[in-house]
Amino acid sequence: MNPWLMVGLGWIVMAFVMALLWLLQRKTGDAGIVDVAWGMGVGLLTLFFVWGSLDGDLARRIVLAVLGLAWALRLSGYIFWRVLTMPEDGRYQTLKEKWGTAAQSRLFWFYQFQAIGSLLFALPMLIAAQGTAPLGAFDFLGMGIWIVAIVGELMADRQLARFRAKTENKGHVCQEGLWNYSRHPNYFFEWLHWWSYVGLAVAAPWGWLTILGPLLMLHFILNVTGIPPTEAQALKSRGDAYREYQRTTNAFFPWPPETKQVTV
Repeated sequence: MNPWLMVGLGWIVMAFVMALLWLLQRKTGDAGIVDVAWGMGVGLLTLFFVWGSLDGDLARRIVLAVLGLAWALRLSGYIFWRVLTMPEDGRYQTLKEKWGTAAQSRLFWFYQFQAIGSLLFALPMLIAAQGTAPLGAFDFLGMGIWIVAIVGELMADRQLARFRAKTENKGHVCQEGLWNYSRHPNYFFEWLHWWSYVGLAVAAPWGWLTILGPLLMLHFILNVTGIPPTEAQALKSRGDAYREYQRTTNAFFPWPPETKQVTV
């Protein structure tokens, strides 16, 4: 199938799905469902792109399908569990307060932006699926990066969930395990994961374009939907304890803290 046709169809489907989910969140009052749809959208678009790229190497296409869907199921499943068991994400509460009476109309376009985001982040898989050469060293390097990134993200999520599950930790800052070396290890490993598709795309025409995936993800994490709103919410709920955490612990790249942390 023509790659441009696949991109167009993918955008139409995602825009429709996000419009339906916008209607759903109006009933539930929880805008966080968009994060579930964003991840699953990338995974399902990956399957579609791999299926339509019949000229690409079959083994690489299978690898892309497995890695893309496994990533989507893990991330979206985790976020869906949070949507079901926790109050609405503070980031969306803040946005609604900021937008006031225009909140719902702006959320509609926010959801449509996420549809475009799903498409953009599925494009590296479409590009990689065009590669016709057999699997090589760079492909296996990409698979290795994927494993390290997913394991790291799983560890970070579980460490945070275990910390939050203890009632005595309410209002305190998690500095256990990976969180002692980065304020956002989950974001770091999510970003690292996107480099895996760069390795898998080396054999593809225009494979160098896949580097835009990790670069875009880094921009969103550092400047848009990742660290800024997350830390604003953390400062609101944890105050000086989180300011001390900011002072001594790297925001993104894991690194030993300046001093031993004490949770207050």
